[in-house]
Amino acid sequence: MRKLLIIAAAALMTFSAQAQRGSNNTSREQAFKMTRVLDLISNLYVDTVNQQKLVETGIVAMLKELDPHSVYITQDDVKAMNEPLEGNFEGIGIQFNIMNDTLMIVAVIPGGPSERVGLMAGDRIIYVDTANIAGVGLTNQMVQKKLRGKKGTVVTVKVKRHGSKDLIDFKITRDKIPIYSVDAAYMVDAKAGIGYIKINKFAATTTSEYNSAISKLRKQGLKHLIVDLTDNGGGYLNTGFDLASQFLQSGKMVVFTQGTKMPRQNYYTESGHNEKDYGRVVVMVNENSASASEIVSGALQDWDRAVLVGRRTFGKGLVQNQFPLNDGSMMRLTVARYYTPTGRCIQRSYEGGVDEYNKEFDKRYNDGELYSADSIHLPMGEKYFTKVNNRVVYGGGGIMPDVFVPIDTTYSSRYYVRMVRQGIFNKFVLNYIDNNRAELEQKYKSTKTDKDFKTFDENFTVTDDFLKQLTDFAEKEKLPFDEKGFERGKEHMRVNLKAAIARDLYDSGEYYQIINRIDPIFKEAVRVMKDEKLYKSKLQPSK
Repeated sequence: MRKLLIIAAAALMTFSAQAQRGSNNTSREQAFKMTRVLDLISNLYVDTVNQQKLVETGIVAMLKELDPHSVYITQDDVKAMNEPLEGNFEGIGIQFNIMNDTLMIVAVIPGGPSERVGLMAGDRIIYVDTANIAGVGLTNQMVQKKLRGKKGTVVTVKVKRHGSKDLIDFKITRDKIPIYSVDAAYMVDAKAGIGYIKINKFAATTTSEYNSAISKLRKQGLKHLIVDLTDNGGGYLNTGFDLASQFLQSGKMVVFTQGTKMPRQNYYTESGHNEKDYGRVVVMVNENSASASEIVSGALQDWDRAVLVGRRTFGKGLVQNQFPLNDGSMMRLTVARYYTPTGRCIQRSYEGGVDEYNKEFDKRYNDGELYSADSIHLPMGEKYFTKVNNRVVYGGGGIMPDVFVPIDTTYSSRYYVRMVRQGIFNKFVLNYIDNNRAELEQKYKSTKTDKDFKTFDENFTVTDDFLKQLTDFAEKEKLPFDEKGFERGKEHMRVNLKAAIARDLYDSGEYYQIINRIDPIFKEAVRVMKDEKLYKSKLQPSK
């Protein structure tokens, strides 16, 4: 074992583009030095050491010295990190929450194994196989370990259901469960032909999901599109490239990558895409829009194809390749940088080190950048000009939107923040739906159609009495009532409560139809979209 660890450490130190062409003397000397240190520790150190942990700690420290996005991934974490981007996992197909140390099903995934055998939202799983999982300090990790498994394997569960005195037995055959990357797609204004699509990541299935959603919107009269990339942390480069290609004519560059050891690689749109398929395009971005989101927004901005609305994006423009290691672990190593068509480098500076780099949000907050575009300070001389209209755009880290929208703090208070962070808000919603599910479904979910949501949207009201139930519940959860904080945030609470209930009754699409009504970036995107003169002016050079 010791010998394998030494070999692994040596291999890590010698792996590089130079190693592929033949290691130079310095590389060999440093690899021998690392091997020598590990060998001495293993053979002579006063106490017994965990050699695997020692090697992994060394790897993590080495990669941290390089940049913020070169990372080591343990064998246990490899699958968990790749799973969201692969678009599926294998399990029983439920969305759940742990409430009062009990696993409660929030929703069953349509067409999944749990729905097929008759599990329902509101059911509480008490036993998995023969093991009691209620009241044992249940965690999300414990749930996933027991319920996930290879396709075709069987798990038995015992469920407590409202109205049933005895536990109900279910035998479930695990299957592939989809993970969706398109959260919502709906018509904002059918008369004006304005549609909206929310993409949460760029995964293996995103392109097909996007095409299906757009096909549905076209049947409803889609002419102009709002693409919401706020809080989208990125994903696969090729998927981001596919989305940008939807809006550009063939032969247009979307992005290029280049590194010291990696030659420049250009990504051009291919035939078959026609930018006339869409009229006006608005892209929503914020400080959490990163990587592939920045590739898309940067390309559309550089080609004067969309108006960007929101706040400066994250600034993650380093390209990582994944390299498997001998024990099933993996290294993500930065090999190049992303550049937009005009030549802007997306990556922000990390000269201050990883720890300083990770404080970027706090820095933007403290500098006032999230409140005012005038507080944004980018490196001097980072000016570029768009490819069609010769507009000035800026490099130096992240993508600057064409229309700045400050962060909204009008509703925020310590009381409301604590209610959300302590999980009281979500717990209240779960309790409310659990106690009223039958009545809500009878009223608003009779046929499971769009008409049902419209009925809910028009008739379900979060009254003052309902808000009083929330604050009373919060007091029981040891959050004292704060009248000033409540008054400041109560209208925001109304919308959030209604949206959360809609998500449980329907899906994330209905949630966004409600919550977007108080989203400042969304409201500004709609304003720009509806005013054609304003929209066009944002794509012209400043006078």
